[in-house]
Amino acid sequence: MEVQLNPVPDLTETLQQVAVFAELPSETLQWLVEQGREIRIDPGDILRHEGDPADCVFVMLNGELRVYQDMADHELVLATYKTLDFFGELPTLTGKENFWASGRAISPCHIFELPNAAFWELLSRSPSVTRRVLSTMAQRMHDVQSLYKHNEKLAALGTLAAGLAHEMNNPAAAVLRCVQDLKQILPTLTAFGLNPPELTQNQMQALSALYQDATQRAVPTLDPLMQSDREEELAQWLEDNAVPDAWKLVPVLVSSGLDVDWLNHLVAQVSPTNLSAVLHWFTTALAGRDIVQSMQMGASRISELVTAIKDYSFMDQAPIQTLDIHQGLESTLTILSHRLKRGDITIQRNYDRSLPRIQAYGSELNQLWTYLIDNAIDALIEQPNPMIQLRTYREGNHLLVEITDSGPGIPIEIQPRIFEAFFTTKAVGKGTGLGLDMTYRIVRKHGGDIYFNSVPGSTRFYVRLPLLPLSNPAIQAPLTDSS
Repeated sequence: MEVQLNPVPDLTETLQQVAVFAELPSETLQWLVEQGREIRIDPGDILRHEGDPADCVFVMLNGELRVYQDMADHELVLATYKTLDFFGELPTLTGKENFWASGRAISPCHIFELPNAAFWELLSRSPSVTRRVLSTMAQRMHDVQSLYKHNEKLAALGTLAAGLAHEMNNPAAAVLRCVQDLKQILPTLTAFGLNPPELTQNQMQALSALYQDATQRAVPTLDPLMQSDREEELAQWLEDNAVPDAWKLVPVLVSSGLDVDWLNHLVAQVSPTNLSAVLHWFTTALAGRDIVQSMQMGASRISELVTAIKDYSFMDQAPIQTLDIHQGLESTLTILSHRLKRGDITIQRNYDRSLPRIQAYGSELNQLWTYLIDNAIDALIEQPNPMIQLRTYREGNHLLVEITDSGPGIPIEIQPRIFEAFFTTKAVGKGTGLGLDMTYRIVRKHGGDIYFNSVPGSTRFYVRLPLLPLSNPAIQAPLTDSS
């Protein structure tokens, strides 16, 4: 609850204890008191909500207040202000019309509010206040950006981790199922070796040749009607030859591309008393082959994902690498494959594979591709025929990467602002607006440029990177939160 108070006699003395006002003469402090107002709010009350007009700055006369931003699933605490702290100046000084965060009282708060008009007049009157306010602002901008970047990186890491977990779960579950199936058929496979039917050496060689033929056959694609006819034909043959449990054998025989002719070759090599045992062993061996192939595919997919993670993060490598730009793009696509599949997004590649390798900060360059491709995916949500195009080519001593999406485009009125820190078109909790700001910083760190062209149906980002080595010491400095 907000309560407006009349100024108290010692308010000028209290304001003089605030660091930014410490050098003000008494007459200016008195003028300051006359321009502002005092309020009190109870614990849990909101001083200003995110999105409210940034109409004033504040001094905490007594109490404690927490400034936070609502994220998708939590509150991101930006700062906590206590007695004699000056705060709320960032939106005003950076030209923002609204507060980008909310302020909630932790304890009973006694606050002095100074309207923006009076604040600007104070800055024009007092160089000491201007100097202190700008110094405070610079530190707070650094702290807030560091916090936002940390939160954005954690959010991106969470998204990537969830996607990778999903991608790895499918092949891992497939391998587990295959292992369970293999355990069930192993007794049948080993029984043939431990207790073989009475077969001659020539018969064993003939069966081995038939097995090789079965495993090397090209399996035809059958429509449902043709598959049903083939299964019925094989089932009839098995019944005519008194093979028990024919229904268990038919699906494997058909899926392996075997037909009546192959069965006739088989029956010519064994006696009727051995036919059933041999056929059951054959179908079990073929099923085992399919299981092993599925396990190989699952294990290969897991290995591919692990390799993509290593390539993406450049684990165990120096900060600067000599790298192929296409490898980073492909690793990023693999990392984001769960989002691409979910959106049924088509990827078109137009790579110039003759491009030379470049020197770059590999992990940070992959962050750049992640921001741009992830934004492109967001733009394609619920769009018909969603598509992302990746193109690389050379332009003089520079390498260019184009990332184009077929989304609705960036509204022309916000295009000049998209590389601004904290600017975002996403809903509350869906992003802090640092993604494109970070892309700009990463590209500039590499001595390159980033620009875009956007119309409805086509938004194209251009990343221009030098082909020459990173020789500028200023460029080679690590991309820290203060950069």
